[in-house]
Amino acid sequence: MERLRKLWRGRTVTFGVPLLLYLVGGSFGLREFAQIRYDVHKLHGKVDPALKEKLKQNTVTLESEYEKLKGADLDNWENIRGPRLWEDSRTVQQQRREAARLKKE
Repeated sequence: MERLRKLWRGRTVTFGVPLLLYLVGGSFGLREFAQIRYDVHKLHGKVDPALKEKLKQNTVTLESEYEKLKGADLDNWENIRGPRLWEDSRTVQQQRREAARLKKE
């Protein structure tokens, strides 16, 4: 009996066994939650056929996007600073308009 009490008070039983139980139990619990996730995805993952047809018709290719960008003038651009969180966007826009008007004059 004394030996069993000594064993029970040891670090292995006090810390190691609960740790192993949490690790093994956690892996089984995660497996169940992951399975629920995949089951729900199977049920709700079906796409409406009309939407599927619309997505097939609206195909965008790399070549079409390249043709759009080819006509754009990428060498002449102006860096425009957006308003900060604490600034009023209307005030900043008015200041920019004033600066642009003065620049033209």
